[in-house]
This record gives sequence, structure tokens and C-alpha cells, in this order.
Amino acid sequence: MIAMTNHARARIQQRGIPEGVVENLLDFGREAYDHHGSRVVYFDRRAREELRRACGKETYKRIEARLDAYAVVASDGDVITVGHRIRHINRN
Repeated sequence: MIAMTNHARARIQQRGIPEGVVENLLDFGREAYDHHGSRVVYFDRRAREELRRACGKETYKRIEARLDAYAVVASDGDVITVGHRIRHINRN
């Protein structure tokens, strides 16, 4: 089970992001630090390819449309919030 704040659980439900997508984010996603002590985890092209190889083409096709998600993870490893990525994430 993923360690999440109550806020993150509420956002997952409100935004319709399956918990499995969040698990895949944490396993395969790329990280960018937010300069506030947390990190943003998201899927880039390479992460999507790694996920596709790991889960297979058919499974990947079913979840591909939901991979626009991101998660903000605190320094202690708890997921703080989750959302849909609509902008480029600055990696600086």
C-alpha cells in the first residue's frame, strides 16, 4: 500500500486517477525537485517506454490514456497530492 496523506486520497478520488497509476508513477516515473523539499514524479517518454516493456503492450494500451498524471512526494516518502499534468514540468 502506498503511504498517502488524506489530501492525496481525496485528490485521487476527485480527479479519477486510479491508485494503480500512482503505483506505476512511483515505480517508473521521472523525478523533478520542486525546491520546497518535495519531488514531483511524472511520466516522460522514457518512463512510458519502460512501463510498456514491464507490463506488456495490451495492458499498456488500457492504461495509456491515464498516464498524464503526476504525484508530489514529500521527503518522508508520503504522496502529498496527485493531479493531471497539463503543462511541462520544469526540471531545473
